[in-house]
Amino acid sequence: MIVLKTSRELSVMRKAGIISQKALRLAGEAVEPGVSTWEIDKLVRQYIESEGAVPSFLGYDGYPASTCISVNSVVIHGIPKKSVILKKGDIVSIDVGAYYEGFHGDNAWTFPCGEISDEAKALLDATERSLFLGIEQARPGNRVGDVGRAVQEYVEARSYSVVREWTGHGVGADMHEDPSVPNYGTPGRGARLTAGMVIAIEPMINQGRREIEIKPDGWTVVTKDGSLSAHFEHTVAITPGGPVILTLPD
Repeated sequence: MIVLKTSRELSVMRKAGIISQKALRLAGEAVEPGVSTWEIDKLVRQYIESEGAVPSFLGYDGYPASTCISVNSVVIHGIPKKSVILKKGDIVSIDVGAYYEGFHGDNAWTFPCGEISDEAKALLDATERSLFLGIEQARPGNRVGDVGRAVQEYVEARSYSVVREWTGHGVGADMHEDPSVPNYGTPGRGARLTAGMVIAIEPMINQGRREIEIKPDGWTVVTKDGSLSAHFEHTVAITPGGPVILTLPD
């Protein structure tokens, strides 16, 4: 069931979104060679809790950390660890959510660790651009297929591939709500977008083939061919005037 948000609820979600965004920005600033993903996770948790919020991911279905930090060929759900030390040339996808006054904010970004290859930079640029092309389609009367197709067309035209097993989603009192928002699709198909809906649009794009596999820990998703993967995400409100990104700074 799709839950529409009131103007008051959207105001609260904006606050949750800002906390999430600032936590993500703090995490990105900490991405440097020699830093462990565990250290970054600790920084994020401390910041979110200092704002009177709770990390959305901590304990979710048993997840053991406050962030997902996915390095290079890890697509999503990388578990922060002291043993995972970042090095120059890595690309680091960080997914952060904050639960504030009954609602979630959810966002992700892929950061370069020092100088990265031209190929890696091109993947990040394309994935980021595809996110905003998807957001442009998040308007009343459009459908989720319009969002997914905008992402898919852009990245596939550049010979990248779209992960299909995981998608964007509704956001609200629950971190994952209806509708599912795939990063591929057919224009004019899928759930109709209506003012009051809030969705997370989050392209997960592979440099190589789209096939993935899950590691034995039950969480870590990696590209099957070992290619790089990038992940960008914003929480977006559907309004009569068009999309409003709730996870942007003031």
